[in-house]
Amino acid sequence: MAMKDEQQPPLHILFFPFLAHGHLIPIADMAALFAARGVRCTILTTPVNAAIIRSVIDRANDASRQGTGFPEIEISVVPFPDVGLPAGVENGMALTSRGDRDKFYEAVKLLREPFDRFLAVHSHFDAVVSDSFFSWSVDAAAEHGIPRLGFLGTSMFARSCSDSMLRNNPLETAPDEPDALVALPGLPHRVELRRSQMMDPKKLPDHWEFFQSVNAADQRSFGELFNSFHELEPEYVEHYHTTLGRRTWLVGPVGLASKDMAARGTNTLSPDADSCLRWLDTKDANSVVYVSFGTLTSFSTGELRELARGLHLSGKNFVWVLRGAGAESSEWMPEDFAELMERGERGFIVRGWAPQMLILNHAALGGFVTHCGWNSTLEAVSAGVPMVTWPRYADQFNNEMLIVEVLKVGVSIGAKDYASSVETHEVIGGEVIAESISRLMGNTEEGDAIQKKAKDLGVKARSAVENGGSSYNDVGRLMEELMARRSSAKVERARTADGL
Repeated sequence: MAMKDEQQPPLHILFFPFLAHGHLIPIADMAALFAARGVRCTILTTPVNAAIIRSVIDRANDASRQGTGFPEIEISVVPFPDVGLPAGVENGMALTSRGDRDKFYEAVKLLREPFDRFLAVHSHFDAVVSDSFFSWSVDAAAEHGIPRLGFLGTSMFARSCSDSMLRNNPLETAPDEPDALVALPGLPHRVELRRSQMMDPKKLPDHWEFFQSVNAADQRSFGELFNSFHELEPEYVEHYHTTLGRRTWLVGPVGLASKDMAARGTNTLSPDADSCLRWLDTKDANSVVYVSFGTLTSFSTGELRELARGLHLSGKNFVWVLRGAGAESSEWMPEDFAELMERGERGFIVRGWAPQMLILNHAALGGFVTHCGWNSTLEAVSAGVPMVTWPRYADQFNNEMLIVEVLKVGVSIGAKDYASSVETHEVIGGEVIAESISRLMGNTEEGDAIQKKAKDLGVKARSAVENGGSSYNDVGRLMEELMARRSSAKVERARTADGL
């Protein structure tokens, strides 16, 4: 039976993000990126998380209504499983205890049933881009004949380090001392971390098992998407493809696709946001250090006090984003820091959600003190801003290694302890913090070299997503492959119907 020529409908991709800001935000941006290339995009999530990304999606859809011809992005909602959490606690940012975190991850497992039901009713998708933390989604998608693309939202460097760790478990034979250096074998660069900076499978066997399942599921997927670009980590693109034999498409920095740089990832922007930007307008170019630690990081009173001392001692202008208990109290403030803030000349505190991309792209910015979460890291790279690195947990120590040792666009503050967002950390002294900021932003040979490398990377990042850039081409390559797969499946169905 011959196939008739007909206009192919656009590709339709389902996006299924993990329930945390660091995963939701890049997925929303990615949907906007694919929609701008003519792909129908649906995002499946729970009610609270739908509200978090609503502004980004509304802005993207506004563009489609203004004559661009882009398909509008849809948000579909499934209920959050009842696991005994308070009403409205559906996002990792709302978790305040280990007990709540355990219940939350139980809910993550229970999401498979509504995901299955959704695919049973809507089986027309050409692909599912599912967060890698939903490791069960690879089997669920396969049962409905839909290719699954894994997305974890970190760097290729960090995923390569994780793969080496999971394959080889080098901690098993390393000295049982916190400062013992542990090498990760089989990588393009020599990568060594302190034992204390790594997840210990003996201490956290459930975490180890979880990441083993994530890595295995991604290897069984149709492929993986990365919010990165070829020019940023070329050796690890090659390593992933050639050594590990894994199929990838690099489509970032996806944040550059956003039509809403101010309110990405929130429905409640800080009331300090506009005042902060006006304050920055009064400062000289490259004179301000920005301090922010993402949505999940919590600081003890002692850490906040030393960070305040460090900012004071550095002598630099600063914008400091405070969330959680620290934003609601001033008990941690040293007296001289409180006086400094009263004068308002050198420092500005943003309480709540800051317009991070607008701040990073402001001409006054000269440095960023960051926890090395990948979204923040890539936003700094895109803006050409160098970093003081202060990792805490998850992939952040690996990202620090990429920033400081491989890309050479940052200075390490010397954090040594891997611990979760609800655990305490070693207090780093104010003098150390001030020295790290001075190394990054001082008029020295080291500082100048870092600043230049950061600005050069920013140019490459922006070029990657433009027409003809490496990420632009990877998006097109994936679209072509999915369209070819659809055509092949259509031919096969026709052959089956004809009894061939």
